[in-house]
Amino acid sequence: MTRFWNELHLYGPGFLQASYTVFGITILTIAVSWICGLLAALAQRSRYRVVRIVAGFYIWFIRGTPTLIQVFIIYFGLPQFGIRLSPFAAGIIALGVNSGAYVAEIIRGGLTAIPRGQTESALALGFSPAETMRSIILPQVFRIILPAITNEAISTLKNTSLLSTITVVELTLYAQTLIAATFRPFEFYIAVALIYLVLTTILTTLAGWLERRYAKLS
Repeated sequence: MTRFWNELHLYGPGFLQASYTVFGITILTIAVSWICGLLAALAQRSRYRVVRIVAGFYIWFIRGTPTLIQVFIIYFGLPQFGIRLSPFAAGIIALGVNSGAYVAEIIRGGLTAIPRGQTESALALGFSPAETMRSIILPQVFRIILPAITNEAISTLKNTSLLSTITVVELTLYAQTLIAATFRPFEFYIAVALIYLVLTTILTTLAGWLERRYAKLS
């Protein structure tokens, strides 16, 4: 073990590049998941029954099936319909769509916490429904759901390890490559775990800063 840590500088650049890949995938996936989640949450409140059914089916299907299977459907299944995606793009879409279902439920919970009277008052003052949602409701919802959104972002970061199954060279696949060459599974998996701890700590620290910022504004 001591020898491994002494030789870590040999593997450091590869781990750093894999960490950049993981963090980049995570940021893009979070963006996709927030878009999907917001659209699904608002669709659930639509006055059109078909829209509500589609949103409900999306959330039901995603939450009821394994994330890994969803990754395989996007990467291996879509080419049968003529849609070919790179492993990187397929991974972001799969994880983003997966996380979006959970984000939708988080946002729905935040929306139900806002008194209905606020919407009615805004409409009475001449705000359009879109302006009411954008300027009055969503800022409050974001402050309410921030801790839950942070937990979902951390889960998304850890789920990037699943993309090793579709040849995305992130931390897990890079470690597996080194293990195959050196036969040192314990050391490399410990190293990967420590790097994930650092990345999740960065996300948690950022979320804490946002919570304090919104607390001052409230």
